[in-house]
Amino acid sequence: MKIAMPNIKYVFVVFIAVLATSCSQKNKQNADHLVFRYNESANISSLDPAFAKNQANIWACNQIFNGLVQLTDSLTIAPDLAKNWHISSNGLTYAFTLRNDVYFHKHIGFGPDSTRKVTAYDAAYSLNRLQDDKVASPGGWILQNVANITAKNDSILEINLQKPFPAFLGLLTMKYASIVPQEIVENPNINFRSNPIGTGPFQFKIWEENVKLVLRKNNAYYETNAQGEQLPHLEAIAITFLPDKQAGFLQFIQGKLDFVSGLDPSYKDDILTQTGALQPKYEDKVTMLTGPYLNTEYLGFNLESTENAIADIRIRQALNYGFDRKKMITYLRNGMGTPANSGIIPEGLPGYLPNMGYNYDLEKAKSLVADYKKEKGEQAVKVSLSTNASYVDIAEYLQREWQKIGITCEVDVTPPSTLRQAIATGKVSFFRASWIADYPDAENYLSLFSSTNFAPNGPNYTHYKNKRFDALYQASFLEQDAEKRYKLYQQMDEIMMQDAPVIPLFYDKVVRFTGKNVEGLGMNPLNLLTLKHVKKIPNNYDNL
Repeated sequence: MKIAMPNIKYVFVVFIAVLATSCSQKNKQNADHLVFRYNESANISSLDPAFAKNQANIWACNQIFNGLVQLTDSLTIAPDLAKNWHISSNGLTYAFTLRNDVYFHKHIGFGPDSTRKVTAYDAAYSLNRLQDDKVASPGGWILQNVANITAKNDSILEINLQKPFPAFLGLLTMKYASIVPQEIVENPNINFRSNPIGTGPFQFKIWEENVKLVLRKNNAYYETNAQGEQLPHLEAIAITFLPDKQAGFLQFIQGKLDFVSGLDPSYKDDILTQTGALQPKYEDKVTMLTGPYLNTEYLGFNLESTENAIADIRIRQALNYGFDRKKMITYLRNGMGTPANSGIIPEGLPGYLPNMGYNYDLEKAKSLVADYKKEKGEQAVKVSLSTNASYVDIAEYLQREWQKIGITCEVDVTPPSTLRQAIATGKVSFFRASWIADYPDAENYLSLFSSTNFAPNGPNYTHYKNKRFDALYQASFLEQDAEKRYKLYQQMDEIMMQDAPVIPLFYDKVVRFTGKNVEGLGMNPLNLLTLKHVKKIPNNYDNL
């Protein structure tokens, strides 16, 4: 009987194919630690830093571009493309000296060399571009106090201000002020919005809008870490765009994403206990990072309202005294926030002064309301609070607490866009709002109460006016000594809080969740996502 022998050549080919497939799968697994993945539920509208107007755009642009200066996680201003700078004694002239070893990402638009060095002329072009009406950048406002911007030579950039503004350096840390190459931006064959070229740690690879964005490592990036290792450590960033935050969270739990930022009601109670700790089932899988966030959540009064109760300082103060902020944070936000018992300046920002605002004092609140009723001859006090659906739980909590001090509060729920418009045009008397810092200086918050900034032409939505406050506000622009300027900020905050045009609710917290294999992510009070220092610990796969 003749036994058929297998085709040795065929068996060898199959063996090699199986081996190659196995190697490919394992190589893919081994490479996973070089790719950082996160979901952006809000989508990205542009990768041009001139349009970095929201967190989604800012996070992506922060990986691709550099500015003259950058912020550290402790909110100090550090060199970036500018290695140093000098500010004139009158605070009007800023002279920056640029590095001479930074190159743009490679692109055929640069010609035969595919890249070139960054110069002061690039910086001048990039900043002046923000003020170009044809560009229509929403970031033009950061230069509203600038008289002129001039490149003196390849290395020196000079910016002259119309009047002193000590927070100006902070404005230049915003992604609007990123440096871009003129010949690429203005090339009619290149859509810079979706084909960005910068100098950052990662460079653009592919963007399938609403589906996926991929950035790759810039091997020519100039920065190193404290140990002298070149940054970044990762080979790539992959961003998906699932609009459902709960779906994004589930992908994170399944290990398909490396990072989730913030708390959403859809998964808040699943991941956190009521006191703000990780649920036990996630302790060995998830790392939680928390810290102050430069976001003050507050209620504002329109002081030009015809509503009599709102116009009386006793009622505004009674509403401030009349609820327990700590209790509110514990039960309604799982501990994610700091009770706002101080002013409008949030915890984590120079100028913050602890416990100079309103603590819970039920009897004081009742007394103020009783005095008001007796003087006015009124039996009841009513106010109407306008808010959006996301804050109904807080509004209803306040409604119940204020009933205890003799104030009836009606809650009017309005769509967010409608509410913003109503606040800006003064059509609501009592409203829920928040202020997230654009730059790391308390002037950003105090500008809400300068009489020169009345809405709709500025951010003073309460139409608060106090001569002493205004005088200190103007004086702060002339004070070059930071510590003395912070003292002025604290005085302003105290004056404003005594007049009570707002009810600070809480100072928000940054909360980030990562896998246990992620290192070096860090965090900062502006919740800026910086990935150049991140490393992922590789899984222990067997090598072939």
